[in-house]
Amino acid sequence: MSETTTRTTADDPAEAPPRLPLFGLLALATAVFITVITEALPAGLLPGMQASLGVSEAAMGQAVTVYAIGTALTVIPLSTLTAGWGRKPVLLLAMGGFIAANTVTAVSTDYALTMGARFVAGMAAGLSWAIMVGYARRMAPPALQGKAIAIVMAGIPLALALGVPAGTFMGGAIGWRAAFGVMSALALAGVVWILAVVPDFPGQKAEHRTPVLRAVALPGVPAIMAVIVLYVIAYNVLYTYIAAYLGRFGMGEEIDTVLLVFGLASILGIWVVGAHIDRRLRHLTIAASALVAVAATGLAVLAENPALVYVAVGLWGLGHGGVPTLLQTAAGLAGAKAADAVQAVVVTLWNAATAAGGALGGLLLVWYGPVSLPWSVVLLGVPVLVIAVAARRRAFPRVYRTD
Repeated sequence: MSETTTRTTADDPAEAPPRLPLFGLLALATAVFITVITEALPAGLLPGMQASLGVSEAAMGQAVTVYAIGTALTVIPLSTLTAGWGRKPVLLLAMGGFIAANTVTAVSTDYALTMGARFVAGMAAGLSWAIMVGYARRMAPPALQGKAIAIVMAGIPLALALGVPAGTFMGGAIGWRAAFGVMSALALAGVVWILAVVPDFPGQKAEHRTPVLRAVALPGVPAIMAVIVLYVIAYNVLYTYIAAYLGRFGMGEEIDTVLLVFGLASILGIWVVGAHIDRRLRHLTIAASALVAVAATGLAVLAENPALVYVAVGLWGLGHGGVPTLLQTAAGLAGAKAADAVQAVVVTLWNAATAAGGALGGLLLVWYGPVSLPWSVVLLGVPVLVIAVAARRRAFPRVYRTD
């Protein structure tokens, strides 16, 4: 009598499908969440901060600008300095920076000290952003690296859709100082979570590091960097002044609802990207670029109809939600031989383009009025789409090669 044994994939670990370290990736997503809220929180707490510190609204608004400057100026030097360190200590150092900066902000009664704390928070953000994408990739099986990055980057739309409004509400309910104190506590909880579930990875030995200039010259990387600069400028031209745009067409009182629609649509967008990025990165990038351009066109020509404005904002959020993941994944894959150096440049350009978009949007608003804002997104979106379609060999190919 013979015995027949039936084996399934689940019975054989060698044949088991690859799985994502979900709890570790969610810890990284929490760090991203903290980074984004820390950056944007002063915008919602501006009146209280201004009154407490005795400065003008314009001066207090520089709390966001100083944060971005701190990131842009220090990310490359800090990532170079810490390149040989273990990745987990670097991430914990960045989280410690958030704890210190938000705590000082919460107790400070001096404008200059507050601005210094915001600069330090920007430094912490740059340090964390420089390693975040590479960290997610190293934690995931090769076939699921894009999905891992999407999970981590989900912290961005979640922070914009839920965290920033919640922080603003909390500031009104318990005071802006308490709101920053809560951010410190959240960062401390993030440290505990990272210590518990996130693995460590070694840094790069000096002889294996690629200089920044050589890293950005790798095939495909320049095209991706051009797309990042153009897209981020276009996005911030409109997003920074969305309240002015809405006010022009009698929707100024609906800004919270409009941003909620945008944030929820962005969450849906990153879910779609996360589900398909490992097989459809090129198609998703082209589709997202086209969808943002269509949405901006709608905002330019349909502004008199509030219902259609909501539709256009929803399409904008749907297209935009996955873009940070798509572009950072593309940069990480094209620059795989120098991932940390490439990511440091991505963070620098992203923040510089954010500042440039805000400045350009302000000029357009003064010179040509609010309708010029969505039209500028359309105009800048054309070269973005052209590059995404044309750069099919290394920047946005169907199949990536790392040789």
